[in-house]
Amino acid sequence: MKNYTAEEYALCSRFKNKRTKKRLVKEDFEKQLIQIRKLEIGLWKKRNDLPLIPLTNPYQKGWQRSFKLREDVARSNDALFYSTLLEKINTWQFCLDKSFKRKKKRKRRHVYVEKIQTVKEFSEWDWKSPKLALTEKEKAHFFKRERWCNTCKRFKIHYVFNEPWRYVLRVSPNMITHTKMVDSVLESEIQVVENYIVNYNLRYKINKLVNGFSYRNRYYQNENPREINPIKNKSLHVLYQQYVDEMI
Repeated sequence: MKNYTAEEYALCSRFKNKRTKKRLVKEDFEKQLIQIRKLEIGLWKKRNDLPLIPLTNPYQKGWQRSFKLREDVARSNDALFYSTLLEKINTWQFCLDKSFKRKKKRKRRHVYVEKIQTVKEFSEWDWKSPKLALTEKEKAHFFKRERWCNTCKRFKIHYVFNEPWRYVLRVSPNMITHTKMVDSVLESEIQVVENYIVNYNLRYKINKLVNGFSYRNRYYQNENPREINPIKNKSLHVLYQQYVDEMI
């Protein structure tokens, strides 16, 4: 009778070899990560679906700015058309200061300039999308413009409203009248899942499994907290002082 090795005996029997065992363990772990991702998304949806609760004492938080019809346009025969169009292209800005100014560096000095606000513009993809809510009559009031995009490093096409003078800016207090309901049990479940993903440094692996790719941005913690070096980014003087304090 021949002497078979363990690997040869595993091939002829129903026992799994080492390679198959490692592959099954890896596949099972990946399935667990996918289930954790589904659980996390389900918990997020439950939190987003929580209703709003009206506040007993509404309060003001800054100011909001949006567009409204000019008085002469509101009295014209086309007031209904332009008011309907405004509901589709209106924009809002929020600021703690009523002046709506932002800090900008100019000639080595910080100055405050007013924020620019325009009605909504449509990209070429949005313009050709069947989900666009504009009618053919409303589309006739837009023109095509090419604009340089610093992010894409090329010119991009936008469709801009050709009669912006029909609308004027209106500043009003930003009143907070409702707040989101908070479910303590749901928040604890979300925190348990988040702690498990962060403590075992699984965010990158989960994103790669589910989406096929994962960017290592600063939003997610990519460094394992259990492997963080306690003396990282500390000077020798600080380390020596800590050593002296421990000896004392």
